[in-house]
Amino acid sequence: MNKHSKKMEVLLYLIFGGLTTLVNIVTYYVVANLIGMDYKIATTIAWLVAVLFAFVTNKAYVFKSEQSAWKELVPFVGARLLSYFLDIGTMIVLVDLMQVDDLLSKIAANVLVVLFNYVASKYFIFNDKTVQREEADR
Repeated sequence: MNKHSKKMEVLLYLIFGGLTTLVNIVTYYVVANLIGMDYKIATTIAWLVAVLFAFVTNKAYVFKSEQSAWKELVPFVGARLLSYFLDIGTMIVLVDLMQVDDLLSKIAANVLVVLFNYVASKYFIFNDKTVQREEADR
C-alpha cells in the first residue's frame, strides 16, 4: 500500500469512525433519554447498532475487503466485543463512580473505543497479510 493509499484509508476510517460514533451516541441518547432505559442497557443497544454500521462501512469503504463477510464478521464482532467492555467499563467508572453526566461519559468512552477499534480493524481483521496467507493456501 502506497503512502497516498494509507492516508486515504486513515481519512476514510476517521470519517466512517466519526459516523459510527455519531450512530452510537444518537442511539444511546434515544434509548437512554427519550425512551428512558438504564444507561447500561442503552450502551449495549447503541453498541449493537454501531457495530453493524461499522462492519458494513469498514468492509466496503475503508478497507475495501473482498473476503466473505462471514469470515470477517466473527473476528470483527470479537474485537468489537472487547471494545464493548471498554465502553461499558468506562461508562460505569464515569457515571457510577465519578458521577459524570451519562452523555458526556458516553462521548469520552467513544474516544477510547474509536482508537481501540482502528488498531483492531487495521491489524487484526481487515489485514492484507491475512488475505495474502489465505490466497497462498489455495
